[in-house]
Amino acid sequence: MFSEKPLRPTQHAADTLLTRILDGTYPPGASLPGERELAKEIGVTRPTLRENLHRLAAEGWITIRHGKATTVNDYWKTGGLKLLGTLARYIEYMPEGFVENLLDIRTDLIPAIAIRAVQNSPDDILKYLEAAPGPGSEASLFARFDWGLQRLMAQCAKNPIYGLILNDFSGLFQAMAVFYFGLATGRQASLAYYAGLKRAVAAKDLINVDAQVRKAMQESLDIWLNVSSSRANE
Repeated sequence: MFSEKPLRPTQHAADTLLTRILDGTYPPGASLPGERELAKEIGVTRPTLRENLHRLAAEGWITIRHGKATTVNDYWKTGGLKLLGTLARYIEYMPEGFVENLLDIRTDLIPAIAIRAVQNSPDDILKYLEAAPGPGSEASLFARFDWGLQRLMAQCAKNPIYGLILNDFSGLFQAMAVFYFGLATGRQASLAYYAGLKRAVAAKDLINVDAQVRKAMQESLDIWLNVSSSRANE
């Protein structure tokens, strides 16, 4: 059994603050204790605390006002894409429905990326799909392959913004993929997707590319909803 390494002061401060925000100890609208008190409470120096507070403010978690108490934001309204990357490390605190909303966004985003990728570099996409995992492959292999496909399509789409967006989704999608590809239904749906996409790319049929990707994204959302519903009813 591996022992956990103690967190560095900066990591400890960030972990403590974010956990308290996400678990409702410091709910939206709440004022944080003063720097001196909070630093002592967490067990870090004031400069270390201040560094973390400014980083959290930049991501939209809190608002710092000179001479006034630091307040917790309604971060779903004030946060940016950086917030997603941070949330990936605190997945147990995600609010109900968040994963479903994330997958719904992917249903709109990935088809557009795929069409541009096939327009620009069909051979690269086709070559990648040739190496798709087999039916007996482990969930971790499916997860790596699927994320690699999304990254390749973003790269081939020739719009760097797509890559930046996916980078911020990376932690969340990969955390979810471990669970999703552990399901037989998830692996089966993905195998059908890779095969259908491969045929569409080989034919350079952009309408079918869109249809195959959109269908796969919707199926992944449906599978997740079914599993979530089953677990809620247990």
